Amino acid sequence: MSSPDAHVIIENRSLEEKFDPEMRFRPLPPTTAWLVAGLLLTLSFFHYYTAGFGLLREATHRGIHMAFVLGLIFLVFSAFKSGQERIAPSSWWRPGSISLIDWVLAVAAAVSSLYVPWIFSELAFRVGNPSSTDVLMGTILIVVLLEATRRSVGWPLPVIAIGVMLYAYFGPSMPGILQHPGASWSNIVNHLYLTSQGIYGIALGVVATYVFHYVLFGVLATRVGLGKLFIDLATCVAGRYAGGPAKVSIFGSALFGMISGSSIANTVTVGSLTIPAMIRVGYQRHFAAAVESAASTGGQITPPIMGAAAFLMVEFLNVSYQTVILAAIVPACMHFFGVFMQVHLEAKRAGLKGLPAEELPNARKVIREGWQTIMPLAVLLIVLFSGFTPYLAAFWGITACLVVGASRAPAITLGFLAAVVAAVATGMLTQLVFVAPLLGLVLALLITTFLRSDAGKALVLDLVDAFVVGAKYAIGVGAAAATVGIIVGIVTLTGVGFKISFIVTSFAAQLAQGFMDFVPAGLSDMKAMTLFFTLLMTAVVCILLGCGVPTTANYIIMVTVAAPALGLLGVQPLVAHFFVFYYGVLADITPPVALAAYAGASMAGADPFRTGNTAFRLGLGKALVPFVFVYGPAMLIVTPEFTLPSFLFVTAGAVIGIMFLSAAFAGYGLTPMRAWERWLIGLASLPIIAPDAQTTLIGLAMASPVVVSQLFKARTAMVPKPASGVGMTT
Repeated sequence: MSSPDAHVIIENRSLEEKFDPEMRFRPLPPTTAWLVAGLLLTLSFFHYYTAGFGLLREATHRGIHMAFVLGLIFLVFSAFKSGQERIAPSSWWRPGSISLIDWVLAVAAAVSSLYVPWIFSELAFRVGNPSSTDVLMGTILIVVLLEATRRSVGWPLPVIAIGVMLYAYFGPSMPGILQHPGASWSNIVNHLYLTSQGIYGIALGVVATYVFHYVLFGVLATRVGLGKLFIDLATCVAGRYAGGPAKVSIFGSALFGMISGSSIANTVTVGSLTIPAMIRVGYQRHFAAAVESAASTGGQITPPIMGAAAFLMVEFLNVSYQTVILAAIVPACMHFFGVFMQVHLEAKRAGLKGLPAEELPNARKVIREGWQTIMPLAVLLIVLFSGFTPYLAAFWGITACLVVGASRAPAITLGFLAAVVAAVATGMLTQLVFVAPLLGLVLALLITTFLRSDAGKALVLDLVDAFVVGAKYAIGVGAAAATVGIIVGIVTLTGVGFKISFIVTSFAAQLAQGFMDFVPAGLSDMKAMTLFFTLLMTAVVCILLGCGVPTTANYIIMVTVAAPALGLLGVQPLVAHFFVFYYGVLADITPPVALAAYAGASMAGADPFRTGNTAFRLGLGKALVPFVFVYGPAMLIVTPEFTLPSFLFVTAGAVIGIMFLSAAFAGYGLTPMRAWERWLIGLASLPIIAPDAQTTLIGLAMASPVVVSQLFKARTAMVPKPASGVGMTT
């Protein structure tokens, strides 16, 4: 397994654009492309500078961010799919190969976004009593925002936003409990545009303050070679064992997921190496694609970056990012463990081998050549866990990427790391007297590298291009976050969130009452059964909503609507948020719109729907673990229920249950399984996973006949058969 060449990288990018709506960029002629690249570079440098030297006033910072994001979307994304295929000819109505309408929309988006920061000093007197200009500018922003979101992430999210605005307007006509007094268009615009409860709310603020920086860090870290180091190390560790490339896929995706918050990007980047190797050692094509896509969805739940939803969780719950990271560690491990077990047992059942020795990289050589690329991640984690803000950690992580990208001299790399550590220890990290000279040295290093040779010039230009690409990757999520602000704003304006929570819990209680007649007395109670059905309905809605809405938007919508329902049943906010988050991510491998699975299927030449079904089965650990940490919050470590005995009990039950369920799906434990063994151990795994002593013992008792049978068959298979003719007489 070797590193991808330029041709593979281009193919990977085209696959990302094919399956991820946020990356379907239109081709542009050179002059326009340079203009757009300059704007993208300006956006990246704006966020890089403010992360290191201090954020602007909240409304100003968010307004500038949205002005760039929405304006650029109309230049980067075409209105229709046909515009993505070729460069349109330039003319007076299409200057620079971009239609005049798109230029007007871009300007309108920028002006309407900056209007609120411009009138900010008067805003306190205008909220609740908007002028006609306020309503006009707000209407313009809502229209261009919906169109920008349609272009960058697809139809579903704008349709939902339009639907909730209609609900707010036609409130008196709504049926039953959903009825409300209604709101005029002026009041709707006032709430969504002039307050911090709508478009300029938490979702946009998190993207402008945290998410953009970590997307940029991920792109830069990949460019300097950290992704390659992770994949090579995974190959060294797991490549030699049974079904080696599949295990490399899991370890590589877990490591690569630490710097990439995108399931699809993870799939195509790691999969370009692992999928062909899996097919070569004997895995079926659909299974190879499913392994990679299932493992890659772990990228959004793997600390320390975890995608945009983790930063939103910080703001919604008012907890530290370190708390979210700690809570995510064990559930993420459970996900990868579940995929690993099924892959391992499938390899054993099919008798698959590992990679031949000549295809395995030399571990010492990999570490010797690539150890410096780990430095940016080390810097980010040191700053983050020293109590500084996530965006300051990202600033120093990005700066470390520039150092590593410009020079691989060990003295420079170690010197930069030592300087950051010393500044953290002495409290100088945010002092201008430290920051300015160090950044001056970094800039001098970049200039020296650029002037030294053609190779040095290429290195620096590649880093600049990473700033451009990072901004391009982040603008889609920026538009989605602002549109979700419309949905959240309508929920707060109408109070519909609590009404939906009441409807959900009432329906769950009715279902629970019906099922209690079939549950043995003492095994469960009404409250637990109501919670179970509420969780089940929430999970299904998360998956269905995730079929057409990005993970970040899915998370915000479901937290706004479903988290109150879970709170009514006694679920802690952190636990409820993690539950919604995990099921939103699961949509990437859940048919019929399993985007990550379809990307993997395209690379493997496999049937997409079959790949999606298999990927969902491989990711069942992620589907079951959220139920575990709802009933056993100790798994999340940072909850009040955490004690070492309770943590070990809950985690051990999950591990054993996932092992048994994996064996049932693979049809192989210690030896091949018969049908009754598969069914029995599969059913037994569910009560074992449940974090309750009584149900766990019931599950273990159910599984014991299968365990005994497997041990007996395995022992029998190990007894050598007598040679032919032994013990016979003539």
